[in-house]
Amino acid sequence: MSPSPTGRLFGNDLVLTRVFRAPLADVWASLTDPERTARWFGPWQGDAAPGHTIKAQMAYEEGEPWLDLTIDACDPPRRLALSAVDEQGSWHLDLVLAEHAGGTELRFTQHLTDTAGVGEVGPGWEYYLDALVAARDDRPMPDFADYYPAMKAHFEAQRQP
Repeated sequence: MSPSPTGRLFGNDLVLTRVFRAPLADVWASLTDPERTARWFGPWQGDAAPGHTIKAQMAYEEGEPWLDLTIDACDPPRRLALSAVDEQGSWHLDLVLAEHAGGTELRFTQHLTDTAGVGEVGPGWEYYLDALVAARDDRPMPDFADYYPAMKAHFEAQRQP
């Protein structure tokens, strides 16, 4: 069965959520422990502290590139804000965890400078967040071909004229 897109655009904020039947601290570890991030996004290295830059490998991208990410804010186990600049532009990410009905909700927000590329960006984050779910549940990784271009129209339809 093909995955359904969940992301919503609120102005220039792309917001996606996932709910886990797990304690807050355990989900936080999936987002911040380099051995655990390696299972769904890629490993990272460096001094993880606010204002510092770490290197994260995008293990599921072509060429498995390394990306410099600045830690803008870190409030364990509730909030992690990251930013990066690469050849595709600026990335401002905000990951917020909250207890939710006996589990933990992840609210992932990318603060976009504009929504021109949301048709490509949205499916990518859907894929990575579903990869997080799969890694946590010890299930096979999703196939990106199920996300893009199938989800592109969902995200582009939310753009304001």
